Amino acid sequence: MSELLHHFSDWYLATLSQGGYWLIAGLMALESTLVPIPSEVIIPPAAYLAHTQGQFSLVGVVLAGTFGSWVGASLMYWAARLLGYPVIVRFGRYVGLGQAKLELAERWCAHYGPPGVFFSRLLPVIRHLIGIPTGILRMDFRWYALATLLGSLLWCSVLAWLGKAVGQHPELLTGSLHRFAGLVLAVAAVLGAVYYVFVQRIAKRQ
Repeated sequence: MSELLHHFSDWYLATLSQGGYWLIAGLMALESTLVPIPSEVIIPPAAYLAHTQGQFSLVGVVLAGTFGSWVGASLMYWAARLLGYPVIVRFGRYVGLGQAKLELAERWCAHYGPPGVFFSRLLPVIRHLIGIPTGILRMDFRWYALATLLGSLLWCSVLAWLGKAVGQHPELLTGSLHRFAGLVLAVAAVLGAVYYVFVQRIAKRQ
């Protein structure tokens, strides 16, 4: 997995200046579906370059990431709403969406509603799946879209701050953008703990 992350990082950094905001938005759209691209390796490097080289606007990076996240999450919602529960359950396991994960996301969605959608954008695993139960349960798309937009904006802002912070303290990289991988692991560890406490231990009791 770390090798794949390294190769993706190489490709991303090599094409980021050409792809610009559209590349950021496109990757974040994929990240909000079932494609396993961590947002932690998309937004922080772009924010780092925005701060250190002026290739991008920091605000532009956040907005591009937010827009992409919203598009991907909206596609997940409408796909689930149109396909329905039986199709999702039957074929979901082929893309890593087992019935247990789906039921967990469904309980989360049914219990917490739109606020749960907002907070799900900050949590691993659930953030990629939340569009499916909300679509199946036919949550009002306006509330879903608003909660997704605000949650994605907050998350992209946090990641952009991380990238800017590294730009302000280049010693953290020791000369290589690949040091972002270590920061990604640290962020993932914290989010993993949050995921366990607020999802695995709480949602399973609902």
